[in-house]
Amino acid sequence: MQQRTLGPFTVSAIGLGAMPMSMNSDNQLPEREDAVATVHAALDAGVTLIDTADIYAPSWDAMGHNEEIVAAALSSWGGDRSQIVVATKGGITRTEEKDFGRDGSLDYLRSAVDASLRRLEVDVIDLYQYHRPDRWMVYGEVMENLKTIQQEGKIRALGISNASVEEIAIAQEVLGDTLVSVQNEFSPRHPFAYNELRHCAEHGLAFLPWSPLGGTGGPGRSVGERFAAFADVGRDHGVSAQQVVLAWELSLGDTVIPIPGARRAESIVDSAKAADLQLSSDELTRLSDSLGIEV
Repeated sequence: MQQRTLGPFTVSAIGLGAMPMSMNSDNQLPEREDAVATVHAALDAGVTLIDTADIYAPSWDAMGHNEEIVAAALSSWGGDRSQIVVATKGGITRTEEKDFGRDGSLDYLRSAVDASLRRLEVDVIDLYQYHRPDRWMVYGEVMENLKTIQQEGKIRALGISNASVEEIAIAQEVLGDTLVSVQNEFSPRHPFAYNELRHCAEHGLAFLPWSPLGGTGGPGRSVGERFAAFADVGRDHGVSAQQVVLAWELSLGDTVIPIPGARRAESIVDSAKAADLQLSSDELTRLSDSLGIEV
């Protein structure tokens, strides 16, 4: 598979978003053995980047559910584990009283990192990403907290998620070369992070579109119905509209690494093929124009 740079790592151009195996818009979760098989299928297809998070869980009291699936899949896979990069996220809280909160404090983030280390069964986290801004805190102070934890030797590289261009710039100022990625929502359904994508390209930061097909479940399955240009190009190449979407996103810059979510092996195997799909310049222009994006 085509490879791309993610800070100190070289990873597959298409990653695996593991979230749908623990929470998705359909509220239908696979059995544990099927979830593990989906991760194995991704790895066998050449995927070397897996994205998870501590809050990916079916309920507030099952924090770490997704990280545990990833760990189980990696420990039972017959391939070379050293070539796989696992990215996880923290900073969102879940309690019975408030299903989703925010906490960017040093104490909370350190405890979240320690918990992720245990669940992932590793000594150091490859890529740790700040999940969503805690609006009660100054963003730069949260970045300082992440820097402190990284300097304690628990994290190799840092990323941020759901960040504006201004927040990316603040993170760059505080974290320097330790900041290697930005993970924002980006897809034909949600093209509004294109400015952040371009900023990352200009500064050598990996940009990881989450929900790159438009969302888990139905939105991802129907992307060709809602965005006809992608279905049309797919028919011309004899491939799915989903593959065309991912190939188009890859064309937007060498720093773009989509992480399509999957809860079935067939889905991620199809998505992985997008790394080898060659679209003409005319096709790429047509797709961008259909979304009102000037590349």
